[in-house]
Amino acid sequence: MATERESEQNAGQGAAQTSGLKSRHENALGGPAARGAGRRSLTAMREFVLLVVIVVFALVMAFLNPIFVNRLNIEAILLALSVEATIAIGMVILIISGGLDLSVGSTLALSGVVTGLAMTAFAIPVPLAILLGLGAALLIGLFNGLLIAKLKINPFITTLGTMIAVRGLVLVIAEGRAVLNLPEAFNQIGQGRFLGVQYPIYVVLLLTVVGDLLLRNTRFFRQNYYVGGNERAARVSGINVDRVKLFNYCLVAGLAGVAGILLTARFGSASVTVGSGVELRVITAAIIGGASLNGGEGSVLGAFLGALFMAMLANALNLLGVDVYWQNLITGMFLILAVVFDVLNERRRLARGV
Repeated sequence: MATERESEQNAGQGAAQTSGLKSRHENALGGPAARGAGRRSLTAMREFVLLVVIVVFALVMAFLNPIFVNRLNIEAILLALSVEATIAIGMVILIISGGLDLSVGSTLALSGVVTGLAMTAFAIPVPLAILLGLGAALLIGLFNGLLIAKLKINPFITTLGTMIAVRGLVLVIAEGRAVLNLPEAFNQIGQGRFLGVQYPIYVVLLLTVVGDLLLRNTRFFRQNYYVGGNERAARVSGINVDRVKLFNYCLVAGLAGVAGILLTARFGSASVTVGSGVELRVITAAIIGGASLNGGEGSVLGAFLGALFMAMLANALNLLGVDVYWQNLITGMFLILAVVFDVLNERRRLARGV
């Protein structure tokens, strides 16, 4: 009898522990628990506030320089947005899961150069050349993911090293020169139009809608909130954390590859220097859009709005005649301010127990 009572007590304690872990997991995910609901509300509020800021900014610029709201200028903004917002979709999902990738700019260049060389140096058909470019990008993501998920190497150090190494690889395989004379059929991917709008704009809008729906509504993508909110608890709850991380690094690298191919097709050449600094602008866009470097929160829509604001800001500075060096300074200051805001916001939430 004593043995049976002890077994019942142990079972009760185990159930209580499991229940406690489940509750904490729901908090990290943004599920039924109050903390998760609060974080969803805060994310929605950030998106709404950012949208208001974008509208007000556009109205002010329209007053200062009417060219800002000209159709051609709006298209220029959206084209510039198409590259960074495409990568931002993958980056925000990675940040939500607690990761970071500084190698996306180099991966973007690698994808474009591999695709361009495949078509010009080896006469490989356009569809297959594009697959090769995307494959090269995915290999970089797989490499990063394995080092971070399996060997537990710090994401910042890993992707910083990959950024430098891949940029060197791009220079080696292209012999330091741009890849020119790309087939017209390929260039149409970036230069062609439908209903007067260039294809890359449709691509980024489609990716944003699909990415936002997947992150909000599918169980697999929602796991990122668990992992970023509390990785240990996520493992105990049965989530394959390593698989989630591996997928995310491949995803952001693959989207960097898509951006690289779109940019190469748009300009009709593959540059070995393209993509420098894009990683910081993408991270800035994700943070401005509501992502936290501590993980566990953010949205694809917020990252898109953050990238849109950054593109509008860069365009406005050009129209106002601000020197390009000052533009880099301003972008850096926005990154610092976004991180400071994120830290203060996190402390305020912790103080309130949200």
